[in-house]
Amino acid sequence: MPLNLPDRLPAIELLKEENIFVIDNSRAKHQDIRPLKIVILNLMPLKITTETDLIRLLSNSPLQVELSFMKIKSHTSKNTPVEHMKEFYVDFDEVRNEKFDGMIITGAPVEQMEFEEVNYWNEITEIFDWTRSHVTSTFYICWAAQAGLYHHYGVPKYSLDKKMFGIFEHTPIDPLHPIFRGFDDTFFVPHSRHTEVHKEDILKVAELTLLSESPQSGVYLVTGRNGREFFVTGHSEYSPYTLDTEYRRDLDKGLPIEMPCNYYKNNDPDKGPFVSWRSHANLLFSNWLNYFVYQETPYNINEIQ
Repeated sequence: MPLNLPDRLPAIELLKEENIFVIDNSRAKHQDIRPLKIVILNLMPLKITTETDLIRLLSNSPLQVELSFMKIKSHTSKNTPVEHMKEFYVDFDEVRNEKFDGMIITGAPVEQMEFEEVNYWNEITEIFDWTRSHVTSTFYICWAAQAGLYHHYGVPKYSLDKKMFGIFEHTPIDPLHPIFRGFDDTFFVPHSRHTEVHKEDILKVAELTLLSESPQSGVYLVTGRNGREFFVTGHSEYSPYTLDTEYRRDLDKGLPIEMPCNYYKNNDPDKGPFVSWRSHANLLFSNWLNYFVYQETPYNINEIQ
């Protein structure tokens, strides 16, 4: 089944070139089916790139999904055209009375700041609280995962001596958990962050379940409220060249950055990336949509508790 996207969203044409089946709202209105309503709070600087990465994964499902985008009112994006933001994004105030089957909250380039120092902290924590009564399942990514764990459960974050940067091997702690349906015994995930959460802090919270970790990159996947919340510290949604772009950007800026681990063929940036995480990424998002959104959400979306 296709993904139902706003008319004229740039990702539509980009993904059609990859033979990914997406339709716009005009066509979707003629299909007699209730699609899953998913809202993405996109905190990443390059919003069109993040939109495309997430849509690519959400489209790999037999479920029809109606996608919308939310932005932070108290923060103005400097890297995305104003026209794009006005056409495709809404403020929280515009949807606070609506309910959604699922929500994705992305990472943000503010992880080296204390949570309370982020200028939109009050607004985003209001959204975090709102998800618990207006969304069936919420998927927190990278900084948002750390922020959600801190706000909801008091789990602190810790600074790293150097950036966790590259592709790392992970294992499922409970291989029979539905989120791991179809997974191999090990899988790979991109990480790009300066902070982390610790396993000991997760295990202290009875309401949280640690689902996956890595010997190198630590805690990866945590769930709360029986799947109503997922906290994902990595970037499984990244496209093949995202880490390469970040690496070359930091080099050009003269920032201290090491070559991403386990990423380039023969550790040679000129040979390009060796992609090892896409099958995991597709399964992760498909399983979330199927087992924790579609199978848990009521047909009448207003009945979400």
